[in-house]
Amino acid sequence: MKKILYTDFTSTEELMEELLSKKEFKKALTRSNLYKFWAKVAGEKFAKHSRPYSLIGGGVMVIACENPVIAQELLLKKTQILVKFKPYVESLKITLKDLRFDTKKWVNEEE
Repeated sequence: MKKILYTDFTSTEELMEELLSKKEFKKALTRSNLYKFWAKVAGEKFAKHSRPYSLIGGGVMVIACENPVIAQELLLKKTQILVKFKPYVESLKITLKDLRFDTKKWVNEEE
């Protein structure tokens, strides 16, 4: 019986290098890092009932909110939230100009 050698495996380093060279992957990774700061910026009270949903063109971040009351409260604090986001946005080299709060995007994680 002929012995089969599997020597053309791609190393982990090569895979990571290939992934990091792709523009789409870098963009997704940067956005993901920005979303991680939501709890610090919005506060624990609001972080439980809202979460970043997406970042759309023109530097607008869509925030999914559990209900209209949370959306309204966050809307009233929008300027403060944008100011708190500024250091994170600058360090990640992302443009963030506005926040949009949407109750239709909310999905319960327990379901």
